[in-house]
Amino acid sequence: QVQLVESGGGLVQAGGSLRLSCAASGRTFSMYAMAWFRQVPGNEREFVAAISWSAFNTYYADSVKGRFTISRDNAKNTVYLQMNSLRPEDTAVYYCAARRSPNWAVSEWGYDYSGQGTQVTVSS
Repeated sequence: QVQLVESGGGLVQAGGSLRLSCAASGRTFSMYAMAWFRQVPGNEREFVAAISWSAFNTYYADSVKGRFTISRDNAKNTVYLQMNSLRPEDTAVYYCAARRSPNWAVSEWGYDYSGQGTQVTVSS
């Protein structure tokens, strides 16, 4: 069982930055690929970024490529999402997810665990 707790969300002006963190419980964090998803009420959950369990490979949605960076610290059981040049359309609840696999999936159904989410609001 893995529990995920996101933090770091908040209100920021367009063009600003936020850093999200996701702390995972358990001693096998390094055996999970990790991802960030986001969801706006009324919409499906959208893939944002993912990282392999070794941190060697990363993958981004086209909408955030060049602005967001995913990283992980296996010693701290934590995955991060650095978000720069934020836009109003980035406003959503952001969730982290864990997949017991070396590599990621782009569908939320490919993940074994998900957190409760953290709200990110970008004002124009």
